[in-house]
Amino acid sequence: MTLDISLIERLGDELYEALVAKDTVPNLRDRVAGISIVDAYHIQARMVARRIAAGETIVGKKIGVTSKAIQDAIGVFEPDFGQLTSGMAFDDEATINLDDLIQPKAEAEIAFVLKHDLIGPGISAVDVLRATDHVRACFEIVDSRVTGWDIRIQDTVADNASCGVYALGALKADPRDIDLTLAGLLVEKNGEPVATGVGAAVQGSPLNSVAWLANTLGRLGMPFRAGEVILSGSLCPLIPVAQGDTLVAHIGGIGSCTISFSRGNALA
Repeated sequence: MTLDISLIERLGDELYEALVAKDTVPNLRDRVAGISIVDAYHIQARMVARRIAAGETIVGKKIGVTSKAIQDAIGVFEPDFGQLTSGMAFDDEATINLDDLIQPKAEAEIAFVLKHDLIGPGISAVDVLRATDHVRACFEIVDSRVTGWDIRIQDTVADNASCGVYALGALKADPRDIDLTLAGLLVEKNGEPVATGVGAAVQGSPLNSVAWLANTLGRLGMPFRAGEVILSGSLCPLIPVAQGDTLVAHIGGIGSCTISFSRGNALA
């Protein structure tokens, strides 16, 4: 950590207050000389702590920046992570109120739900498989508190890996019955195909992605706990969303997840 703790707290507070106000702030990298990824994770911790103090709980983690295209775009060559809170969670077929988000985009991915703690380092893909209770189709609606999505790695990490909200499909699949590397994705938007993908797009396999995070968190003294949800990384490019849209993600061998978007109604 290179930044003063008071600056870290101020930046974390700024991002949290932007979240609450449904507003954005200028990117951090151009305003804070020498900000590092380690600094950014400390800022993230402060932002998440503010959410916890407001009554939310930690329910899991998300892995981001898993595709080479995104890594090249923001100048980093390993994934990042953010923390999932109870206020982000939605069920299958939920309607999400766009008024509660800022500049959302959708990603389709495979979500893991753990039956055992997973404590790194030293975790392998086989260990992840053994610790997983089930997997589900999932939509993550990423959202940025940074103006215009003008992000590099420090910006998105500080902003809790651009977490917005997420929805889990109703069907639960045993990952031991599926080749997750070959699991194919089709996303439909308002009944029309808009994206495809495959499990291998995420670090060669979603299992590798989760193992990377378990080991990264283990070195930070942050274990995965039984019951936590882990979003393993997008299988497709970001999908713009607008009022009236309905998205359906079909993932071979796993199931589907459906979400819709509206304005002016309470979150469902």
